[in-house]
Amino acid sequence: MKQVTVSRKAHFNAAHRLFRKDWSDAKNQEVFDKCNNPFYHGHNYELIVSVTGTIDPETGYVMDMKILKDLIKIHVEDAFDHKNLNEQVPEFASLIPTAEHIAVVIWEKLRPKIHKEHDLSITLYETPRNFVQYSGPNLNQN
Repeated sequence: MKQVTVSRKAHFNAAHRLFRKDWSDAKNQEVFDKCNNPFYHGHNYELIVSVTGTIDPETGYVMDMKILKDLIKIHVEDAFDHKNLNEQVPEFASLIPTAEHIAVVIWEKLRPKIHKEHDLSITLYETPRNFVQYSGPNLNQN
């Protein structure tokens, strides 16, 4: 069967600070530079959630986009939008909220909600030029 990818774009604004509590101020500044601002800084994140699978012969859909829209709203936008990721989002209590980690957390929140026979991929733009992609764990790794 032919595999088709459907995608939904979303947006959220959030603040964060990149730092490690177990490092000195000097080391945090050296590694994270201006992203280590103790007063935090924010981004206008652009999110693309892609679902790949076969087309349902009854509906013509890989996935109903209204369902995908609602899942993103509930599990990502409501959870992250206009939040301080370090302080207000439980997943980042002990995890540095880098774009990489944010993408993985979004994938982990959405994966249980998507049919298991479908692949899920997250693309997260932190800025128009900086973005990350995550498609889940590589099951072929040794």
